[in-house]
Amino acid sequence: MAITALVIKILKPSVTSGVWTQSTWAILRTVAGIMMIHNGLDKLGDIQSFSQAYVEVIGLPFPIFFSYLAAFTELFAAPLLAIGFLARPAALGLFGTMCVAIYHHILVAGLNLPYLELSAVYAACFLLFAVNGAGLFSTDALIVNWLDTTALSSQAKQVMGLEKAYQSVSSEKESVSSTNR
Repeated sequence: MAITALVIKILKPSVTSGVWTQSTWAILRTVAGIMMIHNGLDKLGDIQSFSQAYVEVIGLPFPIFFSYLAAFTELFAAPLLAIGFLARPAALGLFGTMCVAIYHHILVAGLNLPYLELSAVYAACFLLFAVNGAGLFSTDALIVNWLDTTALSSQAKQVMGLEKAYQSVSSEKESVSSTNR
């Protein structure tokens, strides 16, 4: 019971009403997630070079280890964010990699915006999803609805297109309970 409550708390998205709002959240989440995958692939393509050029420069210990950690975070967390599954932890991991990238750019080039802008935009997107969750059009929202049909409001279910499914399940439960009396 406590595990279910914890899972629901972690996965339950912030609910902003409206199909258009939720659609744009889903598009942003999907695009940011998909675009981040190639960064992890690039790192793995030449991990030694990435380690020397980025990780050693900022003075982190075990540069190869942290290079692999960054690469695999981007390779695994980015697709999870794109589909909206475990979006908060995935976005938090990606936000961490972007914070390290921002630190690297500031250390190497100062407050030079052309070097900072992409990392900063990614960091802002990932922070948004780490705080707010994946939105209603996500795997997380479906899991929350499956674990607890009362966790999402009826307005949220209507936006998700689950309202009819919810009503049919409720009416079936009512009919079963009335026949058992």
